[in-house]
Amino acid sequence: MIGSSWTHIPARLLVRPLIGTWVRPNHLTTLRLASGLAACLFFSLGTRAGMWWGGALWFLSAFLDRADGELARIGGMMSAGGHRYDYYADSIVNAVFFVSIGFGLRHSWLHAWAIPLGFLSGASMFGCSVFSEWLELQSPAGTKAYSGKWGFDPDDALYLMTPLAWLGWLAPILVGASVGTTLMMVITALRLRSLKRRAAAHIGGAAADHASSDPNPSRSSSAV
Repeated sequence: MIGSSWTHIPARLLVRPLIGTWVRPNHLTTLRLASGLAACLFFSLGTRAGMWWGGALWFLSAFLDRADGELARIGGMMSAGGHRYDYYADSIVNAVFFVSIGFGLRHSWLHAWAIPLGFLSGASMFGCSVFSEWLELQSPAGTKAYSGKWGFDPDDALYLMTPLAWLGWLAPILVGASVGTTLMMVITALRLRSLKRRAAAHIGGAAADHASSDPNPSRSSSAV
């Protein structure tokens, strides 16, 4: 399915010339992973220059996160392995982002709270990614754990981290994320649990109906 958010459109246009070349979606995913981790390294420095370089690399990484999927879709190169690689790359980069800004904000007004808040937000983001993936795998094809609105997907918010880093506003983002991502992880886990229970109940009910409607139930017999 072609991406429908506004951020997919420029990605689709820019990767179209790559169709038929040696460039594959996994190449873009690797660049996304490398640029994202490099951005996190700069963020962790906590310096003005680190925030500027980190913000620029983060924007590139967020764009590549759209570009790899668009190249796979319009180029007919989608695969289960490519999806798993993209999923792991996204989960790692997004989780490390919060850990890195926690270290980078250790000299801000958050002081000693910055690092534990970073780890809490990072762990919650990773958990949310895992539970969302499991939820989508056990739902009907094409189902998203969280749908977008007005032409934006929830993960389009990643682009906002760049201007927020440049403006020096990552501290309130970290505080909000420590609550928001944790709450989102719990909600997603509860939705997954509910889905599993409904599936188990449906299977159990179907088995009971089959047993009650069987006109020739198996009976034990002895030889005469």
